[in-house]
Amino acid sequence: MRNRLILAMTAFAAVYLVISGRLVLLATMTPSTPIHYLNPGEQVSHARPDILDRVGNVLATDINVPSVYAEPVKMFGIDDAIEELRTVLPDLDPADLRTKLSSDKQFVWVKREITPSEKAAIHALGIPGIGFMEENKRVYPAGPITSHILGYVNIDNQGIAGFEKHLDTEWLGALHDAGLARNTPLEPVRLSIDLRAQHAMRDELMAAMDKFHSIAAAGAIMDVHTGEMLAMVSLPDFDPERPVEALQKDRINRMTTGVYELGSAFKAFTTAMALETGRIGINTTFDARSPIRVGSNTIGDYHAENRIMTVEDIYIHSSNIGTARMAMAVGVEGHKAFLRKLGFFDRMTTELPESGAPIVPERWREVNTMTIAFGHGMSVAPIQAVAAGAALINGGRMIPPTFVPRPVELADMMGEQVISQETSDKMRYLMRLNVTKGTAKKANVPGYEVGGKTGTAEKVVNGRYSSTKVLTTFLSTFPTSDPKYLVFVMLDEPQGIKETYGYRTSGWNVAPTAGNIIARVAPILGVVPELAPVASDGPLSVSY
Repeated sequence: MRNRLILAMTAFAAVYLVISGRLVLLATMTPSTPIHYLNPGEQVSHARPDILDRVGNVLATDINVPSVYAEPVKMFGIDDAIEELRTVLPDLDPADLRTKLSSDKQFVWVKREITPSEKAAIHALGIPGIGFMEENKRVYPAGPITSHILGYVNIDNQGIAGFEKHLDTEWLGALHDAGLARNTPLEPVRLSIDLRAQHAMRDELMAAMDKFHSIAAAGAIMDVHTGEMLAMVSLPDFDPERPVEALQKDRINRMTTGVYELGSAFKAFTTAMALETGRIGINTTFDARSPIRVGSNTIGDYHAENRIMTVEDIYIHSSNIGTARMAMAVGVEGHKAFLRKLGFFDRMTTELPESGAPIVPERWREVNTMTIAFGHGMSVAPIQAVAAGAALINGGRMIPPTFVPRPVELADMMGEQVISQETSDKMRYLMRLNVTKGTAKKANVPGYEVGGKTGTAEKVVNGRYSSTKVLTTFLSTFPTSDPKYLVFVMLDEPQGIKETYGYRTSGWNVAPTAGNIIARVAPILGVVPELAPVASDGPLSVSY
């Protein structure tokens, strides 16, 4: 018993000796990352989840980079230290650094996010009180391609704009505030965006800007059955790793933040409204023989037909007169109610925080209904036209757009029936007819049954419509026999060129641009082209 007692005492003494030694060691050692020294406003950048596209391509990720800090209370010979630091980091402000190092603080940043070679050079200087901390730096492998979707972060790795800001607002910010995820790996976040389609659209829009000498361009691709955004581009864009570029006034996201009069593309909604009444059909006629005079205003046609026209004629010839008469047949209140149902009276909300509010008339009179019918007098964000346009051809369901994957079942639950299936079928017919016989012939892509509506709007400059500056748009879908995607394209101030015989209207610029985009993205998105008809004994051909 005595031997057992001595053995037990010895064991307990050994355990307590180990614990005591560890406590002494922890009390005397200097922490490698003195986070508890940080003063207010001197945060350490937090970890963020990777952002992936719908097929797994990395759009945003964190890398570890060194930052250099100082502990002023441990330093001496400050002027010498400053001179030595500036041999490695010549952009340091000596006056600012002297103020920092002369304080009685325990921690100040010298410079955030330096290179490994700069860290090695500073370490070799052996300056007392200078240390290093590993931080998280956000990088964007796709560069500017997805900049208006992803947004950017600040130096503390906090989301400032775009989807990055959405992450912080929804859950990431609270997680970091609780101190639960500074360096913890987080589950990747997947977007609905397809990087391949995004690149193709951006490439074609850049080519169109250059070709037609436009000051800006924008476009989007949306799954009409789920509301998922497959691509969204706004040019000029910016490098998200250089956020200062995003502050330039021409770098706004024109798809979500800018609001515009969309011109004749808006006639698609007016036509759907008229057909939805049940009193007006595709063969119903309206008098377009002469311009409409309303007070001091005259409503005329760009290429006047000067005849009585059916709804089908009005659509494919893009008659302002006929469209205005259609809207008046529905009435002012009916017109307002229909546009409100399509969401044109409200700010569009998505995962991207930035959004523009529609501009509607304060007093809505008959003349407003007439002009808004053909796309003048009401400004909306293009993404609103995308969402409403999808409802015209997907069976009549208004589905909110989203930048994250959404199952069809959930989309069905969220969708609101705004027009009937019958009206939607008629709109698909008219859209296809407009590409085969109307103003959008140059958008045709063999094998993909493209349909749509072109629009050319004179821009408002200093309160007046300009005769020299236009905004061209094209709202399109493919394939019209079984619509899967909606493609929207916009060019800001395109110019007439020799190839277009000096014309700058949408049929000459955004329509062919949309056709080029569809030809490139359709195979990427898995849309099989329709087989071309051939003789029974001839070779089999296919458009792709």
